[in-house]
Amino acid sequence: MTDLSAFPITRRWPAQHPDRLQLYSLPTPNGVKVSIMLEETGLPYEVHRISFDDNDQTTPEYLSLNPNNKIPAIIDPDGPGGQPLPLFESGAILVYLAEKTGQLIPADPAGRYRALQWVMFQMGGVGPMFGQLGFFHKFAGKDYEDKRPRDRYVAESRRLLSVLDRRLADNAWLLGDDYSIADIATLPWVRNLVGFYEAGELVKFEEFAHVRRALDAFLARPAVQRGLEIPPAP
Repeated sequence: MTDLSAFPITRRWPAQHPDRLQLYSLPTPNGVKVSIMLEETGLPYEVHRISFDDNDQTTPEYLSLNPNNKIPAIIDPDGPGGQPLPLFESGAILVYLAEKTGQLIPADPAGRYRALQWVMFQMGGVGPMFGQLGFFHKFAGKDYEDKRPRDRYVAESRRLLSVLDRRLADNAWLLGDDYSIADIATLPWVRNLVGFYEAGELVKFEEFAHVRRALDAFLARPAVQRGLEIPPAP
């Protein structure tokens, strides 16, 4: 049996199945990227809920795995060379799992880089901008009489949605006909923008019909439906 006791995080969240990939997460847009990917690929895994309400992400055990105190993070007991691999950052985890399984990323180098560019587009643009818009719209809007911060993120979120909409106008998915990690990275954030953040009307989401179509197709996938609920509520 694999021994993960060298990882301090397992003292707080013991691995019941140390031979399986260990996922430390919450069902946020970044968290569900990895749970959806695991469900899509069929890799066996064990999930541990990191409670922000309890500040789990700031404990020494969690910081030993992710010094950036964010979710998600993983330990793969069967990493490169058969050695356990700890990894944080959702984009890096998506790429790792895609290459580990040979799924949801093109095999040819040019296609791989096309996938990576859209993952980076999400990591550098969609996630930060949608997140800031959500903060100023849903959580802090009433506390700021000056609406310029919110309006800045509205404008940038609409620009990013326009980029996605143009790409999806002639393509089923961000890479074309094939569903990939680019979609898994991006569409949970679109869902969060119009759902949890309740910003659909603010960004005039109805204008982005191709993004809506891709989001609906994404949410219809059984693996996505399962992954969105992981880890389950306590």
